[in-house]
Order: sequence, then C-alpha cells, then structure tokens
Amino acid sequence: MKKLGIIALAFFIQHVSAQTNRFVYQVTMKPDAENKADIKTENAYLDISPEKSVFYSENRIKRDSIMQKAFQGGGGRGSVSRDQMENLRTNISYSVEKDKTNQKTYLKDRIGRDSYSYEEDRPLNWKISSETTKIGEYKVQKAETDFAGRKWTAWFTTDLPYQDGPYKFGGLPGLIVKVEDDKGDYSFDLMKNFKIAEFPVLNQFGTPIKVKRTDFIKQQQKFKSDPAAFISQSGGQGGLATTMRVGGGRGPGGGGNQNPADMKKRMEERVKEEAKKNSNPIELQ
Repeated sequence: MKKLGIIALAFFIQHVSAQTNRFVYQVTMKPDAENKADIKTENAYLDISPEKSVFYSENRIKRDSIMQKAFQGGGGRGSVSRDQMENLRTNISYSVEKDKTNQKTYLKDRIGRDSYSYEEDRPLNWKISSETTKIGEYKVQKAETDFAGRKWTAWFTTDLPYQDGPYKFGGLPGLIVKVEDDKGDYSFDLMKNFKIAEFPVLNQFGTPIKVKRTDFIKQQQKFKSDPAAFISQSGGQGGLATTMRVGGGRGPGGGGNQNPADMKKRMEERVKEEAKKNSNPIELQ
C-alpha cells in the first residue's frame, strides 16, 4: 500500500508539473501617434508549459469562445449580437508563440482576410543591472534592451521558475514582471497567475501563410496602401493564399447587392481610419 501511495504521489506531481501556467498581464498602449491621450488598456495571457508559451489577447479568446458556441448551437455568426462583440474589441490582434525546444519565437497575425506567421529573426540583447526592487510580492531585478526601434526596461524575478515574458520578450534568468518602453507608449504589467488544464485553441482563420518577417512588413504596407486590391489578389505571395472577394456583406458573394465601387471606397476609408488609430505601433523598425 505504501508503494502504491508513492506511485500515486509521483503521478500527481507529474500531472501538476505538466499543467500550463497562465500569467495575466495588463497591457497599456498609446497606439495613436497624434493622440497620446487616447490610452488603451486590456488584459493579455501568457500561457507557459515546458514545451512552449503563447501570448495573446484575453478578449480574443473570449470572442473565439462566443463564436464557437454560436456555430455549435446552429445559429452561426448572425446569432451573435454586434454589441457583444464590440465590447470585446482588441488592439492585440497578434499572438506570439515561443518554442522552448528550438528557442524560436513566432508571431501570427492577420492582414486583410489572411493569417500570416513569421519567425522573429532579431535577438534580444539584454543589459542586466544590479539594481533590484520589489513589485507586488516579487523581488525583481532590472534589465534593459533596444528592440524594434524602442528602448525597453524590464523587471524580472527569479521567485518563479520561468524564463519568459509577454510579447516577444524573454531570455532573462527569470520571469518578466514588468516591461515598458522609455517613451511610456507601451507597458506590460503582471497582474496574477494560475494554472489551467491545457492551451486553448485560437481561431487562426485558416492555415497561416509562413513568410519572412521583412515580407510580412511589406504585406502590411501593401494592404494599407490598397486594401481592395490586396484582398482581391491571391494573398500577394505568388498564389500562396486563396483568392478572396471584396465584401463581407450578405449573400453568397459576400457583397450582396451593394455597389462594388461603394464597397471598395468604404473599405479603404475603414483601413485608413484603422491605420491612423494605429500609427504608433509597438515595433517602430
């Protein structure tokens, strides 16, 4: 009986250690370069397992859950209230996955109607300071880095057995509790953490198109300059994506009886407005 008890305890410990740990960060952003008073705040999750970690918006997984329940119930997209989805809008459209085994970092995001994925090709070179302080219940140490056109200051703790952080940040000898840029445009602050049974499945809207980071940036620029042409083409990557129709309205063609010229104009206006609201991105280079 004693031997069986030891075996059961071992299995229990193994199960607990294999669980995924969720760290909830409050993300504060000033995405509009011309209106720094417009501050956006939302929560994001950093889910960590021994094999990988994934960083993504809390609102995104809530929206995915609502849509999934609607489709499972047979109601489809039309059964979801517009107000319900509007309340879950997010400024964090991307997700970041870190492969612990291969030490690779991948970003996934949408451009138009296509989903893209690229491997981050710029290393994070941290300068670790001897300066320490306390944030909440954690003793933290200071580190600094230049990344993607911004100077970042991070505070990491060795009180937790993880070497990770929000967004693409990681590579420090501890978990990042806080990281912010020197202009105060973006900050990530750890709020709480708990265990979850497994990673949630994020809706990718089709298989992501794998590209180089530089090509992803080019695709973004193409979409902003001419969104209608971008969507009507085959993804802009030599036919890697399926040809999409401009639209999104009712009817099998996606545009119903709407005038294509009017639809194109509205799309361009919407994209320009979104670009203006996101003229101060987290990555400047």
